[in-house]
Amino acid sequence: MKVLFLAPQPFYQERGTLIAIDLLLRVLAERGDEVDLLTMHLGDSREYAGLRIFRIRPWPRPKTIKPGLTWPKIWCDLFLFVYAMRMVRKEKYDFVHAVEEAGFMAFVIEKLFRIPFVLDVDSSMSTQIVDRFQWLSPLSRLLKWLEAIPVRHAATVIPMCESLAEDIAKVSSQKVFVLHDICLPGDPNAPAEDLRQLLSMQSELLVMYVGNLEPYQGIDLLLESFEIAVRKIPSVRLVIIGGSSEDIEKYRAQANELNIREHVDFIGPRPVGALGKYLNQADVLVSSRIQGTNTPMKIYSYLGSGCAVVATNLPTHTQIVDESAVALAAPEPEAFADAMVRLLGDEQERERLGKMAAALAQEKYSWPAFSRQANTIFDHLERDVANLRRSG
Repeated sequence: MKVLFLAPQPFYQERGTLIAIDLLLRVLAERGDEVDLLTMHLGDSREYAGLRIFRIRPWPRPKTIKPGLTWPKIWCDLFLFVYAMRMVRKEKYDFVHAVEEAGFMAFVIEKLFRIPFVLDVDSSMSTQIVDRFQWLSPLSRLLKWLEAIPVRHAATVIPMCESLAEDIAKVSSQKVFVLHDICLPGDPNAPAEDLRQLLSMQSELLVMYVGNLEPYQGIDLLLESFEIAVRKIPSVRLVIIGGSSEDIEKYRAQANELNIREHVDFIGPRPVGALGKYLNQADVLVSSRIQGTNTPMKIYSYLGSGCAVVATNLPTHTQIVDESAVALAAPEPEAFADAMVRLLGDEQERERLGKMAAALAQEKYSWPAFSRQANTIFDHLERDVANLRRSG
C-alpha cells in the first residue's frame, strides 16, 4: 500500500506521541508498504525501507513546538494542511494516516479526493484545551462536537487506550482498534550515569520520576507528597528526569519552598535508549499524573523495568493496571506520600510488585504484542482498500 502519514508534530523527538509514530512507521516498513511522512520542520530524521520524509517550511519558523494547543503549533498546522493538499494532488495514495488534529485535514482530503483515512487518537483534544484554558470551559460541548467530526468519517479509528475508545464509541460506529503503547526496548550501547555516584548518594533510597514537567503530570502533587515522605523517611532522594530548563527552574523553586531541595535532584532529559538503565537504578518509580485519560507512555517502561511503581488512582493508569501490579494512590499529597512510604519501607513488597509488573508488560505491552495488533489493523485496511478498488 501507499500511505500518506500526517504527523503534526516535530518528528522525530523523544516524547510519547512521536515514539508511537515511530513504532507504527517501523511496522509499515516491515510490511513492505510505501510511506510518505509529512511532518513539521523540526525533528531528527529516521530511515526505514519505503519511508520518505517531507517537512513543511513555515515562515516565520518557530524554534520549538511544545505539546498541546499553542500558537506556534496552530501556525505550523496551516502549512501542513496546504502541503498535504499538494501531495494528494501529485501522488496516488491508498489511505491517509492522520495523527490527532491532522484528522481534520484528512477529513477534507477524503471529501475532495475520496481517499479513506485512519484517525490515530492519542488524547482528547477538547479535554486538553479546556484543561489548559479554563476560560473556554463554557465551549466544551462545542469543542467535543468539533472533535467528533473526523471520528465519524474515518474508515478506522485507532485510540491508544480504552478510555478514548469508550469516548469514540459514544459518537461513532466506525471500526475501532485499541493500540497500546509499549515498554520501550533499550539501547545496550546508550550511555547512562550511575546516579548514586553522580549524586554522591550513600545509603539513601531512590524515588524516580521520568517525563515532561507539564502541569497535567502532577509535579506539584509529587513534590508536596515527597515533602511528607521525607519527614517520615529522611534517607530518601527523588530524582526527576526530563523537563525543559524553564520548568526545571520552576519546580526547583518549589522544592526550595518546601525545604526539600537537598532531597530532590533535577537532572534534565536523558536519551530514551538509556531509559531502562536509569529505571533499573530506582527503588520506587512514580507517575503522579492528575489530568487527562490517556495513559502516559512512560508507565509501560516503568512496568517493564521490574521496579515497584506508585501511580495516581485515576483512569489514566487504572485502564491498564490494577493493584496487583502497581501501588495506586488517590491524587492527594497525604495518600500519595503514604503509598511511597509503604513501599520504601517494605523491600519484599517492592520485589513482588516489580515481578508482577514485568510479567504484565511482557504479556501485553511488548514490541511483539504491538506488532501483532498493528498488523491486524493494517491487514484490515488493506482488505478495505482492495474492496474499494474493486467497487470503484
